[in-house]
Amino acid sequence: MKEFEPFPQLDHLCRPLGRAPCQTQSGPETRGPHRRCWACRQVPHPVAMGGNMGQLGIQTCESLAKDKPFDPVEPPKRPTSNLIMHSMAMLGREFCYAVEAAYVTPVLLSVGLPKSLYSMVWLLSPVLGFLLQPVVGLASDHCQASWGRRRPYILTLGLMMLLGMALYLNGDAVVTALIADPRRKRIWAITITMIGVVVFDFAADFIDGPIKAYLFDVCSQEDKERGLYYHALFTGFGGALGYLLGGIDWAHLETGRALGTEFQVMFLFSALVLTLCFIIHLCSIPEAPLRDVTKDIAPQQAPQDFALSSDKMYQYGSIEKVKFGSVNPELAFQGEKHKNSAGQSRKAMTMKSLLRTLVNMPPHYRCLCISHFIGWTAFLSNMLFFTDFMGQIVYHGDPYSAHNSTEFLIYERGVEVGCWGLCINAMFSSLYSYLQRPLGSYLGLKGLYFLGYFLFGLGTGLIGLFPNVYSTLTMCTLFGVMSSTLYTVPFSLIAKYHREEQDEKRQQAPGWSLDSDGRGQGLDCAVLTCMVQLAQILVGGGLGFLVNKAGSVIVVITASAVSLIGCCFVALFVRYVD
Repeated sequence: MKEFEPFPQLDHLCRPLGRAPCQTQSGPETRGPHRRCWACRQVPHPVAMGGNMGQLGIQTCESLAKDKPFDPVEPPKRPTSNLIMHSMAMLGREFCYAVEAAYVTPVLLSVGLPKSLYSMVWLLSPVLGFLLQPVVGLASDHCQASWGRRRPYILTLGLMMLLGMALYLNGDAVVTALIADPRRKRIWAITITMIGVVVFDFAADFIDGPIKAYLFDVCSQEDKERGLYYHALFTGFGGALGYLLGGIDWAHLETGRALGTEFQVMFLFSALVLTLCFIIHLCSIPEAPLRDVTKDIAPQQAPQDFALSSDKMYQYGSIEKVKFGSVNPELAFQGEKHKNSAGQSRKAMTMKSLLRTLVNMPPHYRCLCISHFIGWTAFLSNMLFFTDFMGQIVYHGDPYSAHNSTEFLIYERGVEVGCWGLCINAMFSSLYSYLQRPLGSYLGLKGLYFLGYFLFGLGTGLIGLFPNVYSTLTMCTLFGVMSSTLYTVPFSLIAKYHREEQDEKRQQAPGWSLDSDGRGQGLDCAVLTCMVQLAQILVGGGLGFLVNKAGSVIVVITASAVSLIGCCFVALFVRYVD
């Protein structure tokens, strides 16, 4: 066999499938359609072709080299440090969530928010999220920013979280300093605080979808699963850290006296943690932009028989299917051609086309969304009313008695213990996330999914039937199992579904392009996350009525029943991929 020298500028990118790196000369063994670029899997070897074809292949590969793309078929294995850095966004988000859970009710009470507006504050954000999250997911699939598709949305939503915290934790202090009239001061304080709570909840709920899609875009299948476990691990750690700092009486410490109130102390900590975590996250793994590779190629260089469309765009520098190779399905652009205008490169994103895409989702995606909705309904039913359950049912306190009465003080003590229960939940969620990988090798995703729902249903049922301080705190560990399960298993299935679709379509139709129906990983992650908002709407709108009529114990029993129903659903209707 004749020896050839590799292209120096393409040695790290281009090598034939199963052969040596791309060669500067051609021979009998290098001719033919089997010569493909390792980076794009579809460009015929430039030196095996003559004339414009060779120039086109060289320019395309050089443009890929400039962008430093990943292997489109299977991105390279990521170091553990990169996955940990990527997971820091979940730590920052959950830390701020815990601060909100600890302080938002005292803040709203301190500004004098009328009881009639409470439901609007808690329902407005999930309603907006449920309606707009698929739109944001689809938009991120089409984003053409120079530094990636997902990171611009993550940065924007992170800034919105920071703005929301600044408004609801500092709004009252700022208004007090600027406005003297008591009536106007109260109106402005309520308005700014409500806006802050809604903006923070909206951004914090939204950001999970782009973060997951970012992980799926830049990682191999194995790293996707590892990354999801690290996400759940740092989610629990961030929640535990937030609850611990929220439980400190800052008003009696030097830091609290220096900054004014404990609200300003927690804003300082939250802003520092969130900013640091998101900077680390955004710098964790490079994300190649979605762009039109044909812009790098002069029109006269593309012959008629080279099937490269000028009106279609592809991500990560990949190009459309050519007659000698297959398009990379994982990194192909999700969209369809504009048949009437070659100048328009993006599919119009209308609400009608979005709804059509959602309705036409494969049945197994729909079943996964339903199971996710059931799980979050059960989880939120318990967690949102857990501290009230501890105060009223376990400690037998009365939140409606006089504030200097023994019954009210007992209720407050129960609420404090309930906060420690939430901290136990967060810490065990982090620990269980670490144990999920070895457990998954024995139980599989189906076993992990079923186990999470079953243990949560069992735990909530036991504390509802036998309310006791120590048994209830012990059962909080099972809440952590459910939390970790909801953050990992459904998204692992989404990644496996996409991988399965790519493999099947690549075998059945060599010219197939992924998500020609408009669906991408960003949209599917967004739709799955929408189930959280739908559960919030149902729990906030329906269970509040049940609590007023029957007490907090009915919520715990309801959570147990819904979770056990979810056990049956995940066992019978959700499809699992080996």
